[in-house]
Amino acid sequence: MSGLAVAAPNEASADAAEEVALAGGNAVDAALAAALAAMVNEVGIVSISSGGFVTVQPGDGRPAYAVDGWMDMPGRGRATAVAPDSTWDVSTQYGGGVDITIGPGSVAVHGSLAAFGEAHRRDGRLPWSEIVRPAVEVARGGYRLTAAARYYLDYTHDDIFGWDPESRTVLHDADGGLTTARIVMPDLVASLELIATEGPEVLHHGELAELISRDVSARGGLLTRGDLAAYRPVVRPALVSRAAGWALSTTPPPSVGGVCLAAMLRLLLAHPDENPLDPDHVVAVQRAVLGHRLDVLDHAPDLVAAAREFLDRVDRDHLAVLESGSTAHVSATDRAGTACAVTFSSGYGSGMIARGTGIWLNNCLGEQELNPVGLHAAPPGTRLLSNMAPTVARHDDGSSLAIGSPGADRITTAIAQVLAGYLSGLSLPEAVNRPRVHVHRPGRADEVVKRESDLTMYYGGVGVTLVTSDGHLVAAADPRREGAVRLVEGPAPA
Repeated sequence: MSGLAVAAPNEASADAAEEVALAGGNAVDAALAAALAAMVNEVGIVSISSGGFVTVQPGDGRPAYAVDGWMDMPGRGRATAVAPDSTWDVSTQYGGGVDITIGPGSVAVHGSLAAFGEAHRRDGRLPWSEIVRPAVEVARGGYRLTAAARYYLDYTHDDIFGWDPESRTVLHDADGGLTTARIVMPDLVASLELIATEGPEVLHHGELAELISRDVSARGGLLTRGDLAAYRPVVRPALVSRAAGWALSTTPPPSVGGVCLAAMLRLLLAHPDENPLDPDHVVAVQRAVLGHRLDVLDHAPDLVAAAREFLDRVDRDHLAVLESGSTAHVSATDRAGTACAVTFSSGYGSGMIARGTGIWLNNCLGEQELNPVGLHAAPPGTRLLSNMAPTVARHDDGSSLAIGSPGADRITTAIAQVLAGYLSGLSLPEAVNRPRVHVHRPGRADEVVKRESDLTMYYGGVGVTLVTSDGHLVAAADPRREGAVRLVEGPAPA
């Protein structure tokens, strides 16, 4: 018998992973199926028009790798500048207050499904169409908004998702309130069926690429057919740290999140006489790492070199370092030793559905904290910054783990605190459920140290899975979101 553990954003997403696992799929298949289902029903949080990272630890002993499917700056081949009325700013109280740029001009070049396709080609087992099929069925049968989606849309259904006529019709009832009805979008079903039969390429070279780019361009945005055709996912060796017998592998630059996570773990766990769970120590580590990000990493012309120098300094003298939207995540681990962590996002959403597709488009150019050079300032093809840090790990005893979280700049602080708790002796559920702290705007005049009293989704939504050396399956999903887990015992894959 094979076995697989999965932690997913919601029940339908976990069901998708279980269906694929029972059909003989491995951790990569299950994680991708769960992610695709979440792109259907986590409305406002994530969609097919998204970017993401897939970190894989192959079960056959090959080194862990990360597939970068994050967003590119659009504008290839465009003769005219972006229309001035194609973007506008909105202010929302979501997450304690955030300013967001939306509209057609905020749409970046999507890449998550291209990354999914690359990870599946390398280490998936089932045919691609079987990976997509559960998402097709979720869309065809209709769905109600998940708790996380409703929480976000309660703040944004008018300002962000109410300006586009089709989006407004789908998400609002007759009185203008956020719908409680089952949502069925025939165009989305048709789009998913195309993705199932033609592969992720249809979003970059085929019918869906044409529909999306044509609609964005017609409304004054930058995205062109050339942007989608030129997009490529990038495979890189994972960024590895060692702690307590574990080799922890996460995303390298340009995901600044992976660099920050590696630095936090190295500082939290640097010396056995320092308690990695002590809130004051956690605050000091976050202040050092996140402050360095604001001061250096977010503006570095060569992020790879800047990240290497920072991590070298952390390893060399940890004391000197200490003194100086919206996202979704899936984790899956199987008994063959394969671990897969997938984090993906559509930003806060541009608010528009591309005509004829049923796909809500991203606003990742409008995530102001991830586009520090300015809304349309970077050259076309530039890969944007990301907070994401999906992480896989293998212990010296053969145990395998996958972990990640949504939560913007709280992604790294959430993952680091959960891993520090687990590596210090807590069970995975205890480590996930433990209250967290987060340093907002470290080292600035408006710095705030936020300490969690009641569990809220502001502090992330960690999903973690583990297969121990003796084959025991463990999964934990964050109570801060409506995460769901499955421990699947299935037939041995062919």
